[in-house]
Amino acid sequence: MKKFSFSLERVLNYKEQVEQNVRNEHAQAVRKVRDKEQQIEELEHQFDSDKCGLEEMKAGTVSAARMQEYSSYLEVLIHRITAEKGNLKKLKIEEEEKRSRVIEAKKEASSIQMLKDKKKREYDAEVAKAEEKEIEEFVSNRSLAAKN
Repeated sequence: MKKFSFSLERVLNYKEQVEQNVRNEHAQAVRKVRDKEQQIEELEHQFDSDKCGLEEMKAGTVSAARMQEYSSYLEVLIHRITAEKGNLKKLKIEEEEKRSRVIEAKKEASSIQMLKDKKKREYDAEVAKAEEKEIEEFVSNRSLAAKN
């Protein structure tokens, strides 16, 4: 009997390659989200420490201009944190889209893989049946030869 070959093998390979590419894109999106979260965390930490510095300034003798400058700096920092949180939301949406693309690619590749597995089981059953028939013919031919 001829060797097993799956007619959709090229399609399966293509779908698996697409799935791997989409997984890589998703991993990059996840890394961007983590990096942005870390950046926001650092900005918030910087804001908290600088806010404490402003409180210390208020307790001491500092000019009004210097206090105003420091307050303006903190406001800029707040706006930057807010902007980065907006960017983080966009990155999370992008990451979620990539995740759904990974799921779809996995489904497509899995459905073809399941079809391949089914065809392989059918092929193996045919091979087993053919071997069994060969053995039966061999045994019956041997029995006939022994009777003669």
